[in-house]
Order: sequence, then C-alpha cells, then structure tokens
Amino acid sequence: MKNTNHNLPTEAEHQERMKTVQIEMHAKIAAAREKRDLLIVHTGPGKGKSTAAFGLLARNLGHGRRSVVVQFVKSGDSAIARALRNPLLEWHRTGQGFTWDTQNRAADIASCRKGWDLACAALQNSEVKFLLLDELNIVLTYDYLPLAEVLAALQARAPGKHVVITGRGAPAELIAAADLVTEMTEIKHPFKAGVKAQVGVEF
Repeated sequence: MKNTNHNLPTEAEHQERMKTVQIEMHAKIAAAREKRDLLIVHTGPGKGKSTAAFGLLARNLGHGRRSVVVQFVKSGDSAIARALRNPLLEWHRTGQGFTWDTQNRAADIASCRKGWDLACAALQNSEVKFLLLDELNIVLTYDYLPLAEVLAALQARAPGKHVVITGRGAPAELIAAADLVTEMTEIKHPFKAGVKAQVGVEF
C-alpha cells in the first residue's frame, strides 16, 4: 500500500533504505580492527563536560577497571565520589576552588603542580586503566602547567589506559593529540535567567 503522506517513505522504501545503512555500518565495523587506549577531551562552553566524563568513569568501574580521578580546580566534597565509592577508585581533589575566588596565582599553581604529580603517577601506573583529569584544560588555559610537559607525559603514559581531560578552552595542541574530542555547546542555561545551581544537576 502506497503511503499517502508524501513526506514519509513507504514501508518498502524504509526497508530498502535501512538495508543500505546496515551494509554501510557493518562495513565500517569490520574495518575498525584496531583496539587501543584513547585520549579523550571534553571541552566547550556548554554544561556536561565533567558529567559525561563521570559516566565513563562509572562504566570503567563497572568493568572492574582500576580508575583515578584528579580534580584540578573544584574543591569541597563530591556527591559523585560518594556515590561511586569503590575499592578500585582513587579520587583526589587538589583545587582550592574557582580561580576567580582564590585570587592567588602562586597558590593555584602550587595546587595544580600537586595534582599533576598525582596524575603523572597514575599515568605511569600500569594497573590504572582509566584516568580522569577534571578541569585540566582550565589549568592549561591559565598557564599553571607547561603544555609541552603535559603533552609529553600523556604521550609516554603506560599502555592500556584511557585518559579523559575536561574543561573549557582545550588547547589546539591537545585537541590535535586526542583520539576523541567532544565540544559541549551551550544553547540555553537557567543561570542566565537568574536560576541558582541545583542539587543533583550542578553539584
């Protein structure tokens, strides 16, 4: 029976289209034979960069993979850290809070160096299979750590380890080195309408 709505395909047309898509997708899956650890970057002005990374963290823990989180800017307790209590998870918060609140560049750099030392230990630890460097892009934006040093350590990491880096303003060199880059784009945010941060959404 022919579909009278000219904007919609008939069932036969739909099946033919899906067969073509199926063949294309199976070919792409078959061609992707390499399996290796990934460097992943979440950047952009939109909300959800760290949240998406925490989803990857939960997935790795679910697979029994030892994981480490280093938070460079954010301070205080974390509801996610409490929810993901797991003997396979190591969580470090080295930040003193948002840079516009600390007002102390030397202290911020010292905090970042402490976090980076922890990150380097995790990068070289072959037992760690997932490493989340939360807000490292902000650290690099403010030149709190040398970009060349960070890139070299990422390149020299122990094999078999996925690394996720979050934060606005990812440097072009980091984007070029990454295997997967996602840019979060803000379309609408309640804060601009005067709505406060919400429990369970922002923190």
